[in-house]
Formats: sequence, structure tokens, C-alpha cells
Amino acid sequence: MEGVFLLLGSNLGNREEILNQAIAALEKKGVTLVSKSSVYETAAWGKTDQQAFLNQVLQVKTEYSPKKLLGVIQQIELELGRVRKVKWGERLIDIDILYYHDQVINQAGLAVPHPGIPERRFTLIPLVEICPDFIHPVFQLDQKQLLEKCKDHLNVSVVEDC
Repeated sequence: MEGVFLLLGSNLGNREEILNQAIAALEKKGVTLVSKSSVYETAAWGKTDQQAFLNQVLQVKTEYSPKKLLGVIQQIELELGRVRKVKWGERLIDIDILYYHDQVINQAGLAVPHPGIPERRFTLIPLVEICPDFIHPVFQLDQKQLLEKCKDHLNVSVVEDC
């Protein structure tokens, strides 16, 4: 199965609106939305003394290379008001490249698949929702299997109004 998968996250401001703005900005820059997961709320991961996050996974089509896509994403984050202060800190918007088809990339500033995938239920649960059989190109496990092995116990709950 092919696919480019992105993770959106926000824990400041009108979180739902920020996710929608990020999707619109991606589409405006030529990234085509194929499917999207439900929106999930999760307590902050890593740095826990902050507001809960809303997260959503998108499957997209793009002509951009992984490095160019990263540049487009970082530009969108800036346009939407992201300020990078503290690792895992609060943010208006965060957009991560989770998978870029079956490519494995380890370059300065770009690791694909995203190294945090197997450790984070807030990433795996929406991935299981939209691409349960997508195979992780390093671990050779599908998203359901990765979720079963995940040691993260944070509650991840679907936001019904989104």
C-alpha cells in the first residue's frame, strides 16, 4: 500500500479550527487530501504540564519530494503562528511526516518513517483508523500490530463534535 501520511497536532487556541486551517493550507499548496482520521484528544506526551492536544492523521497525495514537503509543512506552521520554544512544548500547530510511501529516510532534520510512531498511541490510533494494514517499512509490522505492541498508556479519545 502506498501513501503519504501526516500527523496534525494542536494544543493552543481554537485547536479544531487550527487543524482545519492546516488542512486548507496544505491543499492550497498543492497537497491533495485523500482521507483523514477522526480528531482525537490526548493528554500532552513528553512534556505533560500543558493543555491536551487534538491530533489527526491525514493521508495525502503530493508531487513534492520528502525534503520539499518538509519545507512546505514548516512554512505552513510559520504562517499559522507556530513558534518553536521547547521540545514537546505547547504549540498552535505541529505537522509531522509520518510515512512517505515505503521510503526510509535519515537525513539532518528529516527522519521518515517518523521515529516516534511505535511509541505514541495518539499517532497509532488514528493511523489504525485510516490505514490499519499499512506496513511500517523498518519494522515490517502493520499499524494494528504496532498499536498492540505500544507501551504508551495515555488515553486517546475521539472528539465527537469534529
